[in-house]
Amino acid sequence: MQTDIHISIDTDACIGAGQCALAAPGVFTQDDDGFSTLLPGRENGTGDPMAREAARACPVAAITVSEPAG
Repeated sequence: MQTDIHISIDTDACIGAGQCALAAPGVFTQDDDGFSTLLPGRENGTGDPMAREAARACPVAAITVSEPAG
Protein backbone atom coordinates (compact mmCIF):
# COMPACT_ATOMS: atom_id res chain seq x y z
CA MET A 1 0.00 0.00 0.00
CA GLN A 2 1.35 3.44 -0.97
CA THR A 3 1.70 5.82 1.95
CA ASP A 4 0.86 9.48 1.70
CA ILE A 5 3.75 11.51 0.36
CA HIS A 6 4.44 15.14 -0.38
CA ILE A 7 6.05 16.17 -3.66
CA SER A 8 7.75 19.49 -4.26
CA ILE A 9 9.71 20.88 -7.19
CA ASP A 10 12.57 23.33 -6.78
CA THR A 11 11.65 25.62 -9.66
CA ASP A 12 14.99 27.41 -9.41
CA ALA A 13 16.88 24.15 -9.98
CA CYS A 14 14.59 22.67 -12.66
CA ILE A 15 16.12 22.68 -16.14
CA GLY A 16 13.08 21.28 -17.94
CA ALA A 17 14.59 17.90 -18.84
CA GLY A 18 11.12 16.35 -18.63
CA GLN A 19 12.23 13.06 -17.09
CA CYS A 20 9.63 13.40 -14.35
CA ALA A 21 6.78 13.79 -16.81
CA LEU A 22 8.02 10.75 -18.71
CA ALA A 23 8.37 8.64 -15.56
CA ALA A 24 5.11 9.68 -13.86
CA PRO A 25 2.76 11.37 -16.35
CA GLY A 26 -0.12 11.05 -13.88
CA VAL A 27 1.68 13.36 -11.45
CA PHE A 28 3.97 15.66 -13.46
CA THR A 29 3.65 17.77 -16.56
CA GLN A 30 5.59 20.63 -18.12
CA ASP A 31 4.46 24.24 -18.16
CA ASP A 32 4.39 26.50 -21.22
CA ASP A 33 8.10 27.23 -20.76
CA GLY A 34 9.00 23.53 -20.57
CA PHE A 35 9.65 23.40 -16.83
CA SER A 36 8.28 20.68 -14.59
CA THR A 37 5.13 21.24 -12.61
CA LEU A 38 2.70 19.08 -10.70
CA LEU A 39 -0.68 18.36 -12.16
CA PRO A 40 -3.41 20.07 -10.11
CA GLY A 41 -4.14 18.17 -6.90
CA ARG A 42 -1.16 15.83 -7.28
CA GLU A 43 1.04 17.21 -4.48
CA ASN A 44 0.50 13.95 -2.58
CA GLY A 45 1.47 11.76 -5.54
CA THR A 46 -2.05 10.31 -5.70
CA GLY A 47 -0.64 6.94 -4.73
CA ASP A 48 1.37 6.77 -7.96
CA PRO A 49 4.36 4.50 -7.28
CA MET A 50 6.25 6.20 -10.11
CA ALA A 51 6.43 9.53 -8.25
CA ARG A 52 9.55 8.40 -6.40
CA GLU A 53 11.07 7.10 -9.64
CA ALA A 54 10.42 10.49 -11.23
CA ALA A 55 12.35 12.17 -8.39
CA ARG A 56 15.25 9.75 -8.92
CA ALA A 57 15.20 10.38 -12.67
CA CYS A 58 15.57 14.16 -12.32
CA PRO A 59 19.09 15.02 -13.54
CA VAL A 60 19.38 18.03 -11.22
CA ALA A 61 17.54 16.59 -8.18
CA ALA A 62 14.90 19.33 -8.33
CA ILE A 63 12.15 17.01 -7.03
CA THR A 64 11.72 16.15 -3.38
CA VAL A 65 9.46 13.35 -2.22
CA SER A 66 8.91 13.23 1.52
CA GLU A 67 6.64 11.37 3.91
CA PRO A 68 4.69 13.40 6.45
CA ALA A 69 5.71 12.97 10.07
CA GLY A 70 3.39 10.89 12.11
